Amino acid sequence: MAKRVAVVLAGCGVFDGSEIHEASAVLVHLSREGAQAEVYAPNIPQMHVVDHVKGQPTPEQRNVLVESARIARGNIKDLATLDVKGLDALIIPGGFGVAKNLSTWATQGKNCSVSKEVEGVLRAFHAAHKPIGLCCISPVLAAKIFPGCEVTVGHDTECEQWPYAKTAEAMKELGCRHVNCPVSEVHVDTKNRLVTTSAFMCNAPIHHVHDGVGKMVREVLRLA
Repeated sequence: MAKRVAVVLAGCGVFDGSEIHEASAVLVHLSREGAQAEVYAPNIPQMHVVDHVKGQPTPEQRNVLVESARIARGNIKDLATLDVKGLDALIIPGGFGVAKNLSTWATQGKNCSVSKEVEGVLRAFHAAHKPIGLCCISPVLAAKIFPGCEVTVGHDTECEQWPYAKTAEAMKELGCRHVNCPVSEVHVDTKNRLVTTSAFMCNAPIHHVHDGVGKMVREVLRLA
């Protein structure tokens, strides 16, 4: 039987939702591996809406579930209905929506809170020993919820290639172990069944990001 994988989205667009290329890569690689993706998003207002041309917030108000449905081609469910029992794994793509809509990392960093719904889902998969795939900024969710876990967001030394490397330091302060890792590779925390890859935390060609996401998907399915 095909593996059933929950994919949790945080909106539509890198600056205020899920990173579209990462989300698409997850869905493409799941399809290629013969797995069945079931897409979910929380039915909540976005923190704000960003004009992706100007890179600045607008007065608009949008809903995370409604916006995520754009990526899912309308085939999406309210995160409140997710039942871990019928699923084999969980994957959460990145994008600032993870740090704005699924948590408050964007404004509070290591002192953030994770939304109760998202935390409940992560804890349910973890308790059931089912694998969790996280890319780009989404490993911060694991760092906050699972102290002592091992993750990667790429590198911990800031430079032109790694503009968000300070994230790794904040995660270390939460008590997790950060593992430096190239964009096209993944880190597997066998104990916690976490598979992480840096994706667009790295200033890299898009096909390298796509390759890293593919490796994450394959490792998640191997563990499922």
